[in-house]
Amino acid sequence: MSIRHVATVAAIAAFLGSFGLANAQSDNERMEMLRGGASKKGVYNIFGLDGTGLGRTSVSYPGKYAPGTIVVDTAARWLYLIQENGTALRYGIGVGRAGFQWKGTHKITAKKVNPSWTPPPEMIARQPDVPRHMKGGDPENPLGTHAMYLGSTLYRIHGSPDADSVGEAESSGCFRMRNTDVADLYERVPVGTTVVVK
Repeated sequence: MSIRHVATVAAIAAFLGSFGLANAQSDNERMEMLRGGASKKGVYNIFGLDGTGLGRTSVSYPGKYAPGTIVVDTAARWLYLIQENGTALRYGIGVGRAGFQWKGTHKITAKKVNPSWTPPPEMIARQPDVPRHMKGGDPENPLGTHAMYLGSTLYRIHGSPDADSVGEAESSGCFRMRNTDVADLYERVPVGTTVVVK
């Protein structure tokens, strides 16, 4: 680490106080925290940034989709809400693990705040210790704070109590978002919105 980097780390550490920098185990961890927080360690800085680059941002998105359409890029792990003038709002997502990814087009058929969650029988067969039901509003509920249901499937775009799962391929086919991002998307899209998964 250069003298300039050490000085920068020291200055920001003094500014942030005991926000976790002193507990970092290496220079790399300190730099990760200074970029916005080592989210894998649950550390966030005072600006509310998590350092992952997965939060909502506006991007150029020229293409064939009508404004208001949601496009899910499973391979890149991005969800796009198409806007006017060749732009989109882009959100980081978690996607299905190997064997649980899918493609297709559906409509949002329902939206729920603080949805309850009941695992399907197939999930119980794979994971016998999974809870049989979780009430909405439970901080451990795997659907998080908001859910948008896709067609007549069991798939949803939903929040997650585990922000670190966003950007990963760990789900059973649903699209996970950070709770702050799913709440933002939820307010922007109505029932009937087209969702294209590719």
